[in-house]
Amino acid sequence: MTSALSAEWTKIRTLPGTGWLLLGVVLVTVTVSAGASRALSCTSSSACHPDITQLSLTGTDVGQAVVAVLAVVAVTGEYATGMIRTTLAAVPRRTVMLTAKAIVITTLALAAGAVAAFGSLLAGRLILPAQGYTPAHGYPDLSLADPAVLRATAGTVLYLGLIALLSLGIATAVRDAAVAIGIVLGLLYLFPVLGLAVTSPDWHRHLQQIAPMTAGLEIQDSTGLSTLPISPWAGLGVLAAWAAAALLAGGLLLRFRDA
Repeated sequence: MTSALSAEWTKIRTLPGTGWLLLGVVLVTVTVSAGASRALSCTSSSACHPDITQLSLTGTDVGQAVVAVLAVVAVTGEYATGMIRTTLAAVPRRTVMLTAKAIVITTLALAAGAVAAFGSLLAGRLILPAQGYTPAHGYPDLSLADPAVLRATAGTVLYLGLIALLSLGIATAVRDAAVAIGIVLGLLYLFPVLGLAVTSPDWHRHLQQIAPMTAGLEIQDSTGLSTLPISPWAGLGVLAAWAAAALLAGGLLLRFRDA
């Protein structure tokens, strides 16, 4: 496993664009989060966002797409160049190779996600008071000393790591970058669109409970938890189940299919 991890780290480190994609995760997430914090002022009670923790982490909705691209390219690039044959010759045990790749990619996603999440929270802490989100209006300062804020921020990092694993599994199964990215983004963004078209409150709630994005991002909520369609940690568990299913499918196809 050690040699496999070293090989995967060398490959991902030398892959063109890896550094830019990691930087993109941070910049996109923090920029969108800061923009959302600046856009929603609290000049009247009706205009105020109810959850400033969730508001400050809004950029995750977009930043996750960059994480998905990073994970997909790390897998499909080897198939596009034929390098996968060399990889499998060096590491014949395909499950070991996939495990090593998952560890390396997820570690990078978690590292970039941590910078992105804490950067977004810092941006919210600096911007939101000027937008009217102050203790005088019932909004405490954003602080990691608050257990709900800490859970939301740390959960966001885990969310991005699970997005990387979901994308890795799908990319391993389909082998084509464009198809894999399309499937991942469809899974993430299609369910919320379908939810808007559903008129039944029960079905709308069920869609929120099973969708990888809407369920997983409940981890960011810090208020009104009793009204959520699914609890924060259970929602993250739904995303973890999607990621596990994708990895299982990808691993089985990798094992029984020719390179």
